[in-house]
Amino acid sequence: MALSNIEIAQAAHLEPIGTIAASLGIPDESIVPYGHYKAKVALSYLASLRDRPQGKLILMTAVSPTPAGEGKTTTTVGLGDALTRLGEKAMICLREPALGPVFGMKGGAAGGGYAQVVPMEDINLHFTGDFSAIAVATNLLAALIDNHIHHGNALGIDVRRVTWRRVLDVNDRALRDIVSGLGGPGNGYPRESGFDIVVASEVMAVFCLARSLADLKARLGEIVVGYTRDRKPVRARDLKAHGAMTAVLRDALAPNLVQTMEHTPAFVHGGPFANIAHGCNSLIATASALRLADYVVTEAGFGADLGAEKFIDILCRSSGLRPSAAVIVATVRAMKYHGGVEVADLPLENVEALQRGTVNLVRHVRTVRETWGIPAVVAINHRAEDSDAEVRALIGAAEAAGAKAVVAKHFAEGGAGAEELAREVRRLCDGDESDLRFTYPDDATLWEKMRAIATRIYGASDITASTAVRAQIRRLQDDGYGDYPVCVAKTQYSFSTDAKLRGAPEGHVVDIREVRLAAGARFIVMICGDIMTMPGLPAVPAADSIDVDDEGRIVGLF
Repeated sequence: MALSNIEIAQAAHLEPIGTIAASLGIPDESIVPYGHYKAKVALSYLASLRDRPQGKLILMTAVSPTPAGEGKTTTTVGLGDALTRLGEKAMICLREPALGPVFGMKGGAAGGGYAQVVPMEDINLHFTGDFSAIAVATNLLAALIDNHIHHGNALGIDVRRVTWRRVLDVNDRALRDIVSGLGGPGNGYPRESGFDIVVASEVMAVFCLARSLADLKARLGEIVVGYTRDRKPVRARDLKAHGAMTAVLRDALAPNLVQTMEHTPAFVHGGPFANIAHGCNSLIATASALRLADYVVTEAGFGADLGAEKFIDILCRSSGLRPSAAVIVATVRAMKYHGGVEVADLPLENVEALQRGTVNLVRHVRTVRETWGIPAVVAINHRAEDSDAEVRALIGAAEAAGAKAVVAKHFAEGGAGAEELAREVRRLCDGDESDLRFTYPDDATLWEKMRAIATRIYGASDITASTAVRAQIRRLQDDGYGDYPVCVAKTQYSFSTDAKLRGAPEGHVVDIREVRLAAGARFIVMICGDIMTMPGLPAVPAADSIDVDDEGRIVGLF
């Protein structure tokens, strides 16, 4: 019987985290160990690296996700290990797993097979406590809002217009919409509110976009929590909340250093979802890695239409980061699914369905190469059941779209199985083809930015919104937020807002259901379709399989 991901990870030999830090030139006094195999790297040390030359940045993205899974994190790890095997000084940067998916539908998010970051169970379960700190900071602000109202409301906050929501790091649909403050005057004013999952919170976005502790504090202070009766914004700094929030987040802001199973250094830090947030690990981690290594592989969540778009239009726009190359992960199974094959039949050879489904890959390739101007390679994340005919058809589709396709077997073989991919990535990075372009200009209106994303990236014919939402967008434009980028929240499973539309649908209309201002993160969230910022658990959650054996080992974590 094949070993599970957690069994493979638990059997791996790990180097002491001090050894991993030393391989990057980080001195012992600049790391704060959390046990033997994970550590925080001091912000003061990372700040001292700013004059060093930067390495090459490689963006890992993928086709639209399917229930079969594509293995983007696994490929990030495999590529990092392969670059190390080729003698390059490489690092990877990943988001931290959220407990919602770990206990829900997706399971663990530390890679898979022989391409994992370790200690896998620690990373997937609590890790160094960053998400708990983000939740505390978010809920502290919520408590201070209600406390201010209870004690006289000197700022004149309109209890009907409080926009700040509490958060929780598990999926709990019962908390999406609540009424708080029940039980009489001693418990405050009753008002409608709700919970989001931690990874959808503005504090998470601020945490991942901040350049420094001072920038973090300034951004937290800019958060708009609600409005007065005459619709003037009330900010976290008006409540004197941003200092305490920064204190809670101070230690968490330092990136977490771990290793792959082949001892390639990895920063795993921050974790906004790409379907409901901006989908990138922390800017501090990626920017620091570029000063510590010659090649840095970082991952943007879900498909290129969501994670990569936000990486380009939000993170790169605000930070100056520029990827030298992109890797688009695809699988034979995913292409067959997008071609109409149901999950139960995916192991069966079906070249015709695969060819139909490659329209999804082709659109992603063209978006990355032609819309954004980034050189790209397609990584075919190989499975043992893939037939030669299916692989040939997938290679042909990628090359017809203008990108070389490389079969990568890192899941089964570790870094050795991704060396060809690493050589092609290195070739792309050493070229001069990258000419990063954004989806829309800074001076476009918010409505024009949303339409550009929908039509240029999603293949939509137009966007629409209710009269109330249109008015809200105009008000944000008039209030001076028109220069902010747009962060779209929508289903990850389709270019459209209908998760059931596979392949590469065209001509659909994207409906903007809700708009949220994220003034601290400095973007506007546009929620489309039926996407939820607090997901629910599936009928059979992954939590059903997770347990602890009699020797204290975590089991059943995939």
